[in-house]
Amino acid sequence: MAFEPPRRLVRALGETAPSGDDWLEKLPELAQQAVDLRELTVERVQVPGGRSSLVVLVRRPDGTPAVLKLAPRRARPESERAALARWGGLGAVQLVEPFGAEGVLVLERLQPDVSVRSLPEAKALLEAAGTLRRLWVEPPGDHTFETVAERTGRQALVMRDSGAEVASLVSAALDAREALLAAPPEVRLLHGTFRQSKVLAGERVPWLAVGPDPVVGECAFDLARLVRDRVEDLIATPSGASTTRRRVKRLAESLDVDQERLRGWTLFRAVESGVRALRVGRPRDAELLLEFAGWL
Repeated sequence: MAFEPPRRLVRALGETAPSGDDWLEKLPELAQQAVDLRELTVERVQVPGGRSSLVVLVRRPDGTPAVLKLAPRRARPESERAALARWGGLGAVQLVEPFGAEGVLVLERLQPDVSVRSLPEAKALLEAAGTLRRLWVEPPGDHTFETVAERTGRQALVMRDSGAEVASLVSAALDAREALLAAPPEVRLLHGTFRQSKVLAGERVPWLAVGPDPVVGECAFDLARLVRDRVEDLIATPSGASTTRRRVKRLAESLDVDQERLRGWTLFRAVESGVRALRVGRPRDAELLLEFAGWL
C-alpha cells in the first residue's frame, strides 16, 4: 500500500520543518517497515488526520483493530508514549505496544471520525472537560516531560520578535505569563494540546483523549486551549465576547480552576497561536485568534 501523507500533515510539518529535515520523504518507507515488522493488515490512512503524525488504521495479526501512528522526533512521540503509559488508559487511549521503535506508536482503535465536536456545544464542553479532569495526575518523580515554564519560555522568545501591529497583545500575554509562573498552584501531568477534536468516541468508555503533547504544570494551562474551541463560531456571533467570558467562568468553576489564572493562560496561548499563524502565512487564522485574545 502507498502511505501517502495527508495534505494537512504535509502543510503543518512544512511550517515547522528545520532545514534538511527529510522525515516526510522517508515516511512511506518508515510506515511500510512498521507494518511489516508487526505483521499488520492496513485498512486505510486516516484523512484528514493530524498535524504532526501519520495515523493508519490497521488490524493486528489476531484481527484486533488498532492504530499505527508515526511521528517525527520534533513532535516528541516518546513523550507521548510516556504520558499514555502513565495514564494507563484512564481518560486516554491505551498503548497496545508499550515499547517500540522511536516515533512509532501502536494504539487501541477508537472511532477516528467521531469526536466530541459532533455534540452540541454545551454538551461537548461538558464531556471534554470531564475527560480532561481524569488526565490531571501526579507526574512520575523521575519524569523528563517538558514543563510549562520551559515550553512557554521558548514561545515567549519568538513572540518578542513580533511586529508592531500585535505589540500590545504580545506585551499583555507576556506579562500574564510572568505573573502566572511566579506561583503555580499545583504541578500535574497535562495533555498539553487539549481541545474537543482530541476527544474521540471509544468502546471501553464513551470518550477518550488522543494526541497529547504532554507537559508538566498547572491545570489552568491545559484548560486554556479548550476555552477557544470553535473560535470561528465565537467570532461570527455578536455575543462572542460575552460568551467567551461566560465560558471561562463555567469551565473554571466546573474543574475547580482559578478563573483569573485560566483567563491569563487563555490569553497567552491565543496570542502565541495568533503570532505563530502570522509568522507561517495563515493570516485568516491569525485574525481570528488575535480578535479572540482581545476579548480577554
